[in-house]
Amino acid sequence: MLLNRSSVIFSSFRLFKSDLLLPERLLFSTKHSAIGAADEAAAGDHAVATVFHIITTSSSTDSMERTLKESNIFLSNDLIDGVLKRFRFSHGNFFRALEFFELTGNRKGFFHSAFSYDTMLYILGRSRRFEEVWRLLTEMRRKDRTLITIRTVQIVLGRIAKVCSVRQTVESFRKFRKLCLEFDTNCFNALLRTLCQEKSMNDARNVYHSLKRDFKPNLQTFNILLSGWKSVEEAEGFFQEMLELGVKPDVVSYNCMVDVCCKKFEMEKAYKMIDKMREEEIYPDVITYTCLIGGLGLIGQPDKAKDLLKEMRECGCYPDAAAYNAAIRNFCIAKRLGDAFSLMNEMRERGLPPNATSYNLFFRHLYWANDLESSWRLYKRMRSEDCLPNTQSCMFLIRLFRRQEKIEMALELWNDMVQKGFGSYTLVSDVLFDLLCDAGKIDDAERCFIQMVEKGQKPSNLSFKRIKVLMELTNRKESLENLSEKMSIFKHLHNAEQVDESPQVSARST
Repeated sequence: MLLNRSSVIFSSFRLFKSDLLLPERLLFSTKHSAIGAADEAAAGDHAVATVFHIITTSSSTDSMERTLKESNIFLSNDLIDGVLKRFRFSHGNFFRALEFFELTGNRKGFFHSAFSYDTMLYILGRSRRFEEVWRLLTEMRRKDRTLITIRTVQIVLGRIAKVCSVRQTVESFRKFRKLCLEFDTNCFNALLRTLCQEKSMNDARNVYHSLKRDFKPNLQTFNILLSGWKSVEEAEGFFQEMLELGVKPDVVSYNCMVDVCCKKFEMEKAYKMIDKMREEEIYPDVITYTCLIGGLGLIGQPDKAKDLLKEMRECGCYPDAAAYNAAIRNFCIAKRLGDAFSLMNEMRERGLPPNATSYNLFFRHLYWANDLESSWRLYKRMRSEDCLPNTQSCMFLIRLFRRQEKIEMALELWNDMVQKGFGSYTLVSDVLFDLLCDAGKIDDAERCFIQMVEKGQKPSNLSFKRIKVLMELTNRKESLENLSEKMSIFKHLHNAEQVDESPQVSARST
């Protein structure tokens, strides 16, 4: 037992809350204030959806500007933030987003928020429009340098590192010296975090050693580096350097060490690290226990991992959804679905509604077992509990429907996606259109195609070609012309996809 490895005794406390008796007038006021806030939020969401639809369906910038004026919707900072956020998470056309951003930004006396700038930079970076990225950064410096934050640096470097070399990423980092108010260790940490996420730990280590004399490493620096290592020896080396530089580890540092030990099946080292934490009067938290639960599952001890959930509660550290998901995953790997479902029920009883990740653990197992009936039943249960599936959930299901040629189920999933707005339309539609075209369901394919375009999503060229061939064979010229016109909306995006494979990241004069 984890608790028996140390003499430290945790005291658990139970807090009792008495009911508050509000005066009737105050209760009435509070209730109606909540309703008013909900109505206001709903109105804001509707306005965002309306503006997003206008932008994505307008044939030109002039048409978009005219329709926006006719809508009489006030384009506030909050609304613009919401629209750009919708573009980001729906993978919308970057050209349309930029048109809207510049159109609203050119209004007299108006200034975009830092959130809008950062979101626009993310959208441009994802589309590899790096010249536009640097142009926007220069504009931010000219208007208000405080807009360029560590978050901005992280976003830009993250998109550059995804498609460019380490050298180009570091060169881009150096250019921020002229852009940021304070080019300090926090910026250095943003670079290291980017390299850990988008490149390799060896790259991050090399850049750290080459620049550490220019930027004094701090606790966050080492925590970033420790979080990425898959080698216990490498992690231990950095942990030792951290101590030698007089940087005191915190619970995050120790959790990183515990995690890498667990992932490399070195549970004894993980427990020793926890003992060392306690010696420093740093106590395990929910992340520490979650790492141990995952590690015990990897060495084939799911029951012992489950027992840790009880130990956590005994020492006042209550399991969260991630801890339960780690324990559920262990039973799924061991093909003990009954125990896994029992844990998910326990999770719900303790006030932790299962999330999409919880369900995906089961979907994965059922997909490889080719169990369509159980997968569909699980999906229905998920929806009945108001748990929205994510893209991974949808892909497990749609591929299973494709494999077993279940058209009605596939269409029901698609209709749920359209109505509720979950999952990636692009990824799911490719599999869906394959299924519908193979079955000759051209009417359904056309309907789904139009629904997708109306959501501002571009069907893949391959899917369009498949539908086009079927329409030509069935002599549906009018339908084909309609779909071709719909696809023309995305012609700017198509041009953007033709960018050079080695994108330039050089800035204009800054």
